[in-house]
Amino acid sequence: MRQPLRLLLVAALLITPVAFPQTLPKDVRKVTTVEGISEYSWPNGLRVLLFPDVSQAKLTVNITYLVGSRHEGNGEAGMAHLMEHMLFLRTRSGRDVKQEMTDRGAEWNGTTSDDRTNYFEVLTASDANLDWALKLEAERMVNMRIEKELLDKEMTVVRNEFEMGDNNPINVLYMRTIGAAFSFHPYGRPTIGNRSDIENVPIDKLEAFYHKFYRPDNAVLTIAGKFDESKALVGIAAGLGAIAKPTTEIPKTYSVEPVQEGERTLTLSRRGENQAIIAVYHTPAATHPDTAALEILAEVLGDTPSGRLYKALVESKKAVNVFVNEQEMHDPGFLLTGVILRAEQNIDEARAIVLKTLAEVSTEPPSEQEVDHAKTRILKQIDLELTNSERIGLAISEFAAAGDWRLLFLMRDRIRAVAPQDVARVAKAYLKDTNRTLGVFIPTKTPDRAEIPTAPDAADLLKDYKGGEAVSAGEAFEATPKNLEARVVRSKLPSGMHLSLLPKKTRGGVVLARIQLDFGDEHAVFGRTFAANLTAAMLSRGTKTKSRQQLQEEFDKLKSNWSVSGNAVGVTFTVQTTEANLPAALRLAAEVLREPAFDQKEFDQALQQRLASIEQSRSEPTAIGSNELQRLLNPYPRGDYRYVSTMDERLEDTKKVTLEAARQFYADFYGASNSRFLVVGQFDVPAMQKLAAELFGNWKSPKPFVRAPVVYHKVESADRKFETPDKQNALLAAGLTTRMGDADPDYPAMLIANYIFGGSAGARLFKRIRDKEGLSYGVGSGFSAPPLDDGATFFMQAISAPQNTPKVEASFKDELARTLKDGFSAEEVAAAQKSWRDQELVDWADDNTLLSLMSTHERFDRSFKWEAELEAKVAALTPQQVNEAFRRRIDPAALVYVKAGDFKKAGVYQ
Repeated sequence: MRQPLRLLLVAALLITPVAFPQTLPKDVRKVTTVEGISEYSWPNGLRVLLFPDVSQAKLTVNITYLVGSRHEGNGEAGMAHLMEHMLFLRTRSGRDVKQEMTDRGAEWNGTTSDDRTNYFEVLTASDANLDWALKLEAERMVNMRIEKELLDKEMTVVRNEFEMGDNNPINVLYMRTIGAAFSFHPYGRPTIGNRSDIENVPIDKLEAFYHKFYRPDNAVLTIAGKFDESKALVGIAAGLGAIAKPTTEIPKTYSVEPVQEGERTLTLSRRGENQAIIAVYHTPAATHPDTAALEILAEVLGDTPSGRLYKALVESKKAVNVFVNEQEMHDPGFLLTGVILRAEQNIDEARAIVLKTLAEVSTEPPSEQEVDHAKTRILKQIDLELTNSERIGLAISEFAAAGDWRLLFLMRDRIRAVAPQDVARVAKAYLKDTNRTLGVFIPTKTPDRAEIPTAPDAADLLKDYKGGEAVSAGEAFEATPKNLEARVVRSKLPSGMHLSLLPKKTRGGVVLARIQLDFGDEHAVFGRTFAANLTAAMLSRGTKTKSRQQLQEEFDKLKSNWSVSGNAVGVTFTVQTTEANLPAALRLAAEVLREPAFDQKEFDQALQQRLASIEQSRSEPTAIGSNELQRLLNPYPRGDYRYVSTMDERLEDTKKVTLEAARQFYADFYGASNSRFLVVGQFDVPAMQKLAAELFGNWKSPKPFVRAPVVYHKVESADRKFETPDKQNALLAAGLTTRMGDADPDYPAMLIANYIFGGSAGARLFKRIRDKEGLSYGVGSGFSAPPLDDGATFFMQAISAPQNTPKVEASFKDELARTLKDGFSAEEVAAAQKSWRDQELVDWADDNTLLSLMSTHERFDRSFKWEAELEAKVAALTPQQVNEAFRRRIDPAALVYVKAGDFKKAGVYQ
């Protein structure tokens, strides 16, 4: 699906200005600097954006081509997305793009939207990695193999991705409604395309598309992270900057959607569980001033729990969920409203409430408080995420495609200036019956048309734009186990809570904190799993002194993102904020954990939403197959919190939970006697220790905690099949158990063996089943072994068209047999050892990962020395050790197989 522009705003980054090189490469011109982001122009038309960030030892290279589904012609639906896939295959010089990225331990991907296609790789920061990435992108721009042999294999992968989305009726309704809203403009076509065009696209048309749009004067290169600007400019000059600008003009789109002259309606009829309503209204392009007020309007209508639609539908139990997105694009876009209902809820009544609520925005304009709340939420997200250099590429991609990357900042400024009368005005201008696509056609003799203004020129709009203050920079910190361990400060409170604090200077003073409580034991919580789940769900729905909405508003004012989740033996509260706001945010966190309200109305809403989620999963092959594999690999009795319920059991047991049961679970178990208080980022250690003692030092748990072990169960081989009618995507899953913990001598070898076999994008399963045979969009394997205990598991999963599932199964079995027989080569092992370590370096530079590692350390009496030792063990592995461990632990005869899909219709597995 398309992502709303207001959500993409949060991926942006501001950085501290740095000194620019004294000289630039020949004929290169510096265009502008806005809030620390510098743009350069090259003679061949290439645009370059540089964002140094020394605070993280990572490097992100992103290249955006200003071509998307908007640029496709008849018979070419999905071509831009198909081209995205082709650019990860082979170059004319013989380079294997995905393999090279995997070998360097990169995090990589590409995405396609209506207006652009982008490719990015995140690597450990080094001159060598930057040089490699720039050379790779130069080759991908003009030297890819666009050949029928490669297309035939990748086409089936893309078709499988299409089928995956086609399984979800709400996703299909989304695409169909947008398609009905646009009569002529290509925005009415989904980016994924349609089956016939994907299957039949001629190779010469695909190659022509590549040469038409993949060129330097249609590209924006973004480099963010820790790098040397001078070396980057030199590297660009030698590669992308040296590619000749084609003599042909870039094809321009020119379709203009006519003004809609009456409401359009459609009905989607297919198998599924939940009902849905979607309404689409045409709105202006991203450069138009009205888009800021429309963003606020979307928040006023769709926010949870303060939005008008939420209050009118979810609080009244007429629906289980609502959402509103304002989609700004290069050309006029749309505002979309969605409502999800359970099967027994009245869709006609809900539709009437939706239309009435939307109409009332004009007659009952938003209050100052509603608008301020919406602005606070949106601007909070922007301010928080302006510190993330890794995600800048996606935000820049969207705004560059919409007209100019600086629109990101202009949109922020415009949102700050929106007043209630602006929101009322745009609601009256665009939320018209005649401008709506819903499901019913209503003729009228007096059309009331919404005239969509012409988009202002982005260059004129922003020629003198300077922006605001840049965010403060962080420190250059290399996140190695040795350095991390040297920074961690550990202590313990009288309540039993363990403190693990890792201070470091961060961009914008950002800090992450996590509070984790362990409680109960496997006998005390027996039979109370679903009450525990709803207990945890109630924590975010209000305290004794604050309603759910007031609680959210308080966190918004503190520029804090927060979440809380839990189960029968623990709960986790996580908050992201700034140094200045951390104490107040943690006081709110303590209130959430220690003083929940347990309001009946909120409980009823939480229960309904949980039931709807379970019902939706009952017909989904991926959910059914994954759940069944976990059931087979975890043979605990029903009632044990480790027991994996069937979908029907889950529904039955959830319906039985009462508010009193949730209240009682909280009273019986919640406390901090066995807990962890973890903080990573910019903060004062003594002050944080003092605050933790104040908030949690006296909070004792009512009952003792005894950790339930993850024990080995010998599981008999099995082969289960589940029919999921009318689903175009299927799942194959397989797994086994082995007696092993992460202290076992085989553990490092199994990590590398799985990495080579199916645990990475360059793995054997991926290269064979996806790249070579083109049978699956997503295929891979996993291996996990617990600390202290011995319940290790190995598993694989693959999605495919149902008719291809037997082929996927045969390929998996054959590849496993070949691997066990012939083993991994010395070259494979060496490459995997390097790639695995590079990936670890990238992970250690992520603060959320650090919180998880620190939590594991406190729980199992470890330190970052454990990661350092594991790193050394992996580096010392020999091919013989890896092969022997894999053969010892993986027995094909012990595998459990699960398949879920519409196999009857496909004529397989009969």
